[in-house]
Amino acid sequence: MSTEFVFRLIGMVVFSVAGVYLGVYLANLAGGPRDTYALLIGLVGAMAGLILTPFITTRPARAIRNLLGKVSAHTLVAGLMGLMAGLIIAALMALPLSLLPPPFRNILPFIGVVVFSYLGITVFIMRQNDIFGLFRLNLPGRAQSDGERSESAVEGGRTILLDTSVIIDGRIADIARTGFLVGTLLIPRFVLNELQYIADSPDSLRRQRGRRGLEVLSQLQKNATVPVRISDIDVEGVREVDDKLVILARQLRCPILTNDYNLNRVADLQGVAVLNVNELANAVKSVLLPGEALQVNIIQEGKEAGQGVGYLDDGTMVVVEDGRDHLNENLMVVVTKVLQTAAGRMIFARANGKNLSDVK
Repeated sequence: MSTEFVFRLIGMVVFSVAGVYLGVYLANLAGGPRDTYALLIGLVGAMAGLILTPFITTRPARAIRNLLGKVSAHTLVAGLMGLMAGLIIAALMALPLSLLPPPFRNILPFIGVVVFSYLGITVFIMRQNDIFGLFRLNLPGRAQSDGERSESAVEGGRTILLDTSVIIDGRIADIARTGFLVGTLLIPRFVLNELQYIADSPDSLRRQRGRRGLEVLSQLQKNATVPVRISDIDVEGVREVDDKLVILARQLRCPILTNDYNLNRVADLQGVAVLNVNELANAVKSVLLPGEALQVNIIQEGKEAGQGVGYLDDGTMVVVEDGRDHLNENLMVVVTKVLQTAAGRMIFARANGKNLSDVK
């Protein structure tokens, strides 16, 4: 038996009893038969209680619970502190306001409670990061241990939402191990569910990608550099995981870590910060200037006549003029032009006539 059904029964009894009393009252006013009035209006009250009770009891409570579930703990604590500060200011203002002539002394104290409570909640939530930052200040002469320093770094850092694609990609484990990510990696339950769904896919390729993502999560949890937290927080009324991530990032005011181009574009359009692993990989690639020499293995022919194509260790494509005659050879080339595209960095070079295998 569900809670909503129990409340429907209780509401039906309460409304029917109220209907009976109302029927007797109306019968006395109209001079009609009391039993008939009481029976009819009691039945109407029972029907109204059976239908309307959930809309004034369980459903508003469920909506408030879902709303509170979407709000972070910092926001809840900041709102409570703001409410207390507003009530204290309203109580201090109540005495001078009560000395005013009527009707102001009867109305203004209540208005002050509402206004100062609203202002306190709003201001404290807007400045919650600054407020919690004050509590993390070190006292003079107080030394922090390594555990306290790491905890302070986590609290002082931001929360970073992880997308399914970046977990499957696997590079996030290496990035986290380096210590460049500051904050807490937050993995919502719906992302974990999608990852598990991919790992259980009948398609062997998708199944392998999903299992690799679960292994990456296990590595992240074992890594002590960056804390990882799995949360049951969810977004009601939205089915797509990408849409949930964007809405959740806006509510928590935190960035999304992903390598999904479409999610990146959608998040940018809605003003959500995005940390793209592919952009990070392009940013840390070696910078080569025209005239520099480098070694490259020519592995395939290029699109233009006489061109050969090779790749650096970081995946950067190198297009070599007159490199077609040196397929499957390690060749010293000289950079002529560096082109940055949306897909990454491309290097154009020409052979300087030195074959490393011949030199050796």
